[in-house]
Amino acid sequence: MEPPTEPVTPTDIDTYLVAKLLEPDPAMAAARELADEEGLPHIEVSELQGKFLMLLAQMSGAKRVLEIGTLGGYSTTWLARGVGVDGHVTTCEFEPLHARVAADNLKACGVGDRVDIRIGAARQTLDAMLAEDCEPFDLIFIDADKENNPHYINSAIMLGRPGTVLVVDNVVRSGAVLHAGDALSDAGRLINGVRAGIDRLAADPRVDATALQTVGAKGWDGFALALVR
Repeated sequence: MEPPTEPVTPTDIDTYLVAKLLEPDPAMAAARELADEEGLPHIEVSELQGKFLMLLAQMSGAKRVLEIGTLGGYSTTWLARGVGVDGHVTTCEFEPLHARVAADNLKACGVGDRVDIRIGAARQTLDAMLAEDCEPFDLIFIDADKENNPHYINSAIMLGRPGTVLVVDNVVRSGAVLHAGDALSDAGRLINGVRAGIDRLAADPRVDATALQTVGAKGWDGFALALVR
């Protein structure tokens, strides 16, 4: 394979692929702008990753989706598009500001009626859902505070059914996942949560899992993909 004749960055490739594979989407662009104006962190999934989630929901036939970590509702919108007009997304968000921005964005993108935003600590929300013995979810996307990944993964498995798809985002962290972090620092606890989540997927007989590294406009990262047995 011959190298490019001019320097190329992962962001250049993302720009090329977005232009080739995604239609212009003013509503989604406006959603990003609103999140930026409200001061939300720039950690939402990329455009290509968002459409990947939508297609994954469609390919798996998902009609009930659970998302852990709403932020400004960008990934939520893609998932809501994936389940279609007769599907439903339940999404968990800790910050009331994020939930408000997400609600506005979901409405503006025409999918607000198929999304339920549950505000509060996701661990408590998931525990309450388990206590309610709610109908199983078909696809579960985990993209929240990484320290709680093991708990989120365990709860997700219990809230799923045989055939439920789990996606755990940000599991590579620019390679930092390779070594345990300093338990006394926020960054170290984050890395240790990611590593513990991977250990949970590896050891839990209820799931079959793999993971893929990704590179793009958001840098070097990756996601884990699991299937409930």
